[in-house]
Amino acid sequence: MKLFTQKDAETFIHSGAREFALTPGTILTPGAKDAFSEARVRVVTSTGSSSPAPASPVSGGTNRIEALFNSPEAQQVKLDICEIGRRLWQREFVDGNGGNISYRIGPNEVLCTPTLVSKGFIKPEMICMVDLEGNQIAGSSKRTSEITTHLALYKGNATAKAVVHAHPVHATAFAIAGIEPPACLIPEYEVFVGRAPLAPYKTPGSREMAEIIQPLAAQHQSILMGNHGVICWGSSVEDAHWKMEITDAYCRTLLLAMPLKGNATIPDNEVGKLIELRNKLGMPDPRSGLKPVELCEIDPWEVLRGKASSCGCKTGATGDSSGTDPDDKTVQQITDQIYRALGGK
Repeated sequence: MKLFTQKDAETFIHSGAREFALTPGTILTPGAKDAFSEARVRVVTSTGSSSPAPASPVSGGTNRIEALFNSPEAQQVKLDICEIGRRLWQREFVDGNGGNISYRIGPNEVLCTPTLVSKGFIKPEMICMVDLEGNQIAGSSKRTSEITTHLALYKGNATAKAVVHAHPVHATAFAIAGIEPPACLIPEYEVFVGRAPLAPYKTPGSREMAEIIQPLAAQHQSILMGNHGVICWGSSVEDAHWKMEITDAYCRTLLLAMPLKGNATIPDNEVGKLIELRNKLGMPDPRSGLKPVELCEIDPWEVLRGKASSCGCKTGATGDSSGTDPDDKTVQQITDQIYRALGGK
């Protein structure tokens, strides 16, 4: 039997061909099937008749687990995890043994980093594999203690293929301050992240943390974890890492902008165009379908200067809008003006 891996499929896709002839004795890995499906490449048998992608090369029992864990796709993912771990460590997104990375390689199987190991020095042989309930089913190293939070994201969104959790300093600063980064300021953030909601603090790796994170996965790819860090999911390990980079770069820029006396924002109608672009790229956004005036009802600069508790962005899908009511704010301003006119201080 010959395995046709995700990497092989990507090379084939880049050739521009729209049909793949599956020859006898060749088996597509799950990653290859996903790549062909996303690229709309038709898989046909050697006789020319359309054929669904064959079953996974392994089936049932311990042999299946071992074969999957040692498959060419798994070997490549292990290398990818080590590379992303190195990048996280080099950018100081993690310290000590902090942070963790995972990848859903099967319908019920997830590769993940080990516990108590610096992400800058992970080796492929250290990678573990667990089922969707967190039970370790392969690997000699002990799996990360926070895997249940990763699994909550996979359960909350079937399209999530990889998860990266880290403690990037700037985004974590917002997380410990209890502030969701306000929107309507930088286009790239609107397109590639959209919103990074703030989940309240729960013990890392606990069932309570998983219960809070899971429902957020349907609409958000980057989530701030109160007093803890950031967790992101994506279509690959690198994609999840990109979401992490963009989130922290945005928060860093906001922290630098806080002392400045600026007030420029992206116009509401332009934010709507960015959300449309985000939807075309296949990324979820709870603000889809909202009217321009509803996209950011409170000035983000007021959030940055401590005059409002959140950006006030309505979510539409979940209804978890927050922040000061604009009408209440207007009433307060008028009241203050009247008081000063009457001689008050």
